Amino acid sequence: MKNSSIARIFQDMADLLELKGENIFKIRAYRRAAQVIEHLPQEMEVMREQGEDFQRIPGIGEAIAKKATELITTGKLEAYETLKAEFPDGILELMEIPGIGPKTAYRLATELMITSVEKLEQAITEGKVAELFRMGDRTAQNLLRQIQSMRRKDQRVPIGEVLPVVEDILEMLRRHPKVKNMTSAGSLRRFRETVGDIDIMGTADDPESVINAFVTFPQVKEVIAKGPTKASVILLPGFQADLRMVEHDSFGSLLQYFTGSKQHNIILRTKAQKKGLKLSDYGITDTTTEVLEKFSTEEGFYHRLGLQYIPPEIREDQGEIELAEAHAIPDIINPEDVMSDLHVHSNWSDGADSIEDMALWAKNLGYRYIAITDHSRGRGIARGLTEERLMRQIQEIHRLNQNLKGIRILSGIEVDIRADGSLDMPDRILAGLDIVIAAVHSSFNQSQEKMTRRIISAIENPHVDVIGHPTCRLIGEREPTEVDMETIFNAAVNHRKALEINAMPDRLDLKDIHVYRARELGAMFAIGTDAHNRGQLTLMRFGVGIARRGWCEKKHVLNCMSFEEIMTFTRR
Repeated sequence: MKNSSIARIFQDMADLLELKGENIFKIRAYRRAAQVIEHLPQEMEVMREQGEDFQRIPGIGEAIAKKATELITTGKLEAYETLKAEFPDGILELMEIPGIGPKTAYRLATELMITSVEKLEQAITEGKVAELFRMGDRTAQNLLRQIQSMRRKDQRVPIGEVLPVVEDILEMLRRHPKVKNMTSAGSLRRFRETVGDIDIMGTADDPESVINAFVTFPQVKEVIAKGPTKASVILLPGFQADLRMVEHDSFGSLLQYFTGSKQHNIILRTKAQKKGLKLSDYGITDTTTEVLEKFSTEEGFYHRLGLQYIPPEIREDQGEIELAEAHAIPDIINPEDVMSDLHVHSNWSDGADSIEDMALWAKNLGYRYIAITDHSRGRGIARGLTEERLMRQIQEIHRLNQNLKGIRILSGIEVDIRADGSLDMPDRILAGLDIVIAAVHSSFNQSQEKMTRRIISAIENPHVDVIGHPTCRLIGEREPTEVDMETIFNAAVNHRKALEINAMPDRLDLKDIHVYRARELGAMFAIGTDAHNRGQLTLMRFGVGIARRGWCEKKHVLNCMSFEEIMTFTRR
């Protein structure tokens, strides 16, 4: 059984235990275990075969470890089946719908005998849900919209396709003379690698005029719903976007609520309840006095709960709330911290622009240096460099460094790691470069053992500085290679080699959970756009987003170092 399935079962158990009114610490233990297991860099099946003790995993206690072992060995969990039998059929499926908590799901299942999303949709259409006590037509119609939205969200879109469209819309909205605040929320703001529907939040002196402008934008294909403060549309790429406007003094509460994640907000709500507070998208209510306190900023919202502000990218219930209580949230990397791009191609191989053009564009972006890392000769399709052409390129880079002001060019290469682990360029050549990226570009179907050994061979080479796009995945096109990531991470740490966060939107490799784990083990990272033309240099933000989701600080990322510091790291 895969980690994702094990995590899903533990999450379901937490939901059902909450419905039973079980001990909050027990519920939290299951939720925490689900989060930890889902983000493990290695399948628990493999870990068990290797004789690893699950209790050594932070957040996994003896009881959870035994249950995980039972799931792996038998494919089922007796405690889970027993717990499910205490509840009506379909209740877990109902709880998957946003807006339906455990108590509402229980009412729908017991009072209306609803056992599936399809039956709920039918009951709403027939008016049965609206007739339930304290439900009403408005709530029923909201649930219907959530069902329709959830179906569209099953078709998640890579963030690289979504973000440019949303940024265009945000730019147009912000130009509206009445707008004061406007930003995206949800998984896009948390910088998940794939996104479902788009949530946009804002405030304005005349909200209805902003709504009217939004639904007429050229990117809008269809208007689903429109009111004075809310609108839902289908954008031309095919995904849904929802705009919600609130009063200025409620913007912080709204943004926090709709940014999520679900688990992050559940833990916040639980902690608030212990303090006699109730959280909502309108603000924080004192349950004793019923006084609602509004917040214009997220910072104020978190501070009211006694917490340090938590950046959106790390709101995933990975211990961030406990750190915020101790005011110990790390100062994670920001885009302005980046001083370089460490993976760039030119027209010497398969790039479109000259080295000089790439360098000048990098300078315009505020970078202090840039690494030219064209392909080695093994990439014939990419016009890879022979030894002779690489030496000529080094001379060209030296010449440009003498003439260009305000930017320095590093001589480098993206050298192929052959199927047997050897490199597609002799050591005597690699030794003369400023930076060497080693990467796999062929024989992707090797066994885990062979692929792991192959990459470790490159890590052990004294002239290699960075392992490029370590899992070789292409989102939606090519699955990651079979590789023991934990072993790779440890080898990189032991040999002082950096792991790449490839910022190309169809790669994002390493992905966030790998970055998080590798950082825990002490790894260093190099963010590279893998740019093949000048415009792609702006893709750095995608790499920074993944680094932020992995809790990286400036000290973890080579791009935030000076030239001298990088040369010290690479021993050049």
